[in-house]
Amino acid sequence: MTRTIGGVGIALAMALVSGSRTAAGAQAVPAPREGELVRDSAHARATSSADESMSDLEMPFSVGEQTTYDVKFGILRVGSGSMRVAGVDTMRGREVWHTVFDIKGGTLFYHVNDTLESWFDTQTLSSLRFVQHLDEGGRVRRREYEIFPDRATYAFNNRPEQPSVPEPLDDGSFLYFVRTLPLNVGETYTMPRYFNPKANPVIVRVLRKERIQVPAGTFNAIVVQPIIKTAGIFSEKGEAQIWFSDDSARIVLQMKSKLSFGSLDLYLRSYVPGRGAAANTPTPAGDTAPAVPRSDSTQPPLAPPGQPTPQSAQPGSTAVPNPARPPKPTSGSF
Repeated sequence: MTRTIGGVGIALAMALVSGSRTAAGAQAVPAPREGELVRDSAHARATSSADESMSDLEMPFSVGEQTTYDVKFGILRVGSGSMRVAGVDTMRGREVWHTVFDIKGGTLFYHVNDTLESWFDTQTLSSLRFVQHLDEGGRVRRREYEIFPDRATYAFNNRPEQPSVPEPLDDGSFLYFVRTLPLNVGETYTMPRYFNPKANPVIVRVLRKERIQVPAGTFNAIVVQPIIKTAGIFSEKGEAQIWFSDDSARIVLQMKSKLSFGSLDLYLRSYVPGRGAAANTPTPAGDTAPAVPRSDSTQPPLAPPGQPTPQSAQPGSTAVPNPARPPKPTSGSF
């Protein structure tokens, strides 16, 4: 089944190898305007009402959530990564999620220390700003993208604005958006809303369900294949796959991609749930699976789930209208 829905950028893995290159030919984003960011992340983290105002959207993530990963090149552990929801800020009059992805590591001859930051609307998940801090092989770069959903344009490093798409998403917000989808096995989601239109449409195929073991434990997972029209590990030739937890948390458990010079893999090591009613914890598979390592010992123990039955893909085609806001993660259809 094919579903056409709003939205996407591609994210996580680009940073792991190639410095999270944004879609080729991107020109965008004037630098942040003074006073534009009304409430910073530190303030948002200290304000419980910000968390509570988001809970009615039933997002599978909330402020304070953090995941950490081992990064391997083939059989070698070459670094570590983390993803976190840093806070809720206010930008251009909108409440926005502020998320951060870090990747550090390398080999004897090449080192990487990259950070990707995204700010996207708390209701529509439309991107408003995307920033890359890249330090790769001794070369340091900063890329800033200002994105304007209201007029469907974006700008890069103070250059003139150019066309974008309605309700755009960037590399950093992609995985958070996918976590809100039903992810029914056999479905294909077509998402023509990457902020640089040249890379559209982004395609997400839901391949299967299976049980996997990562450093954090053993989990039931939904396997997804993302494809984007750019070079890198999410290209069609990259054969990238992402394993999301098969529960309400939809945490990224594992990611693998084949590259011309080898395979690049990412494995969940630990998880810290967010705060408030929207906080979710991935559920280990079976009674004997270890709980997810986490730093907050006050959290209740994980409950074992039932065993899901793998499904096989079924062909078909269904057009899905763009929702006013992201579908609830528990929904079976739009």
